[in-house]
Amino acid sequence: VQLQASGGGLVQAGGSLRLSCAVSGLTFGNSAIAWFRQAPGKEREFVASIKFAGGHTNIAESVKGRFTISRDNARNTMYLQMNNLKPEDTAVYYCNIHRGGAGMKVLAPWGQGTLVTVSS
Repeated sequence: VQLQASGGGLVQAGGSLRLSCAVSGLTFGNSAIAWFRQAPGKEREFVASIKFAGGHTNIAESVKGRFTISRDNARNTMYLQMNNLKPEDTAVYYCNIHRGGAGMKVLAPWGQGTLVTVSS
């Protein structure tokens, strides 16, 4: 399984970014994709997940109402739309295979992630 996160960058507070996670080598089945983030000096935290089948989503309270997770199964790509970004959203964002829900357990090695920097 390979996952490639992209779309990060520098944005001003209140701005938007859309992250992409390209997935290859996976039979989707009952699995999900989840986004996590790790800010400097902090532990990695769950952000959002989406099931491949059915599209059920889970969103962390800290980003609910601002972030949306979606999927394009035909393109094997998942997206994290981030609106009204805040400086505290600054982090490296990672995607990974997941069981769904809001847990921290993942099913593949961590990739490099994509850096999101929000300036005030």
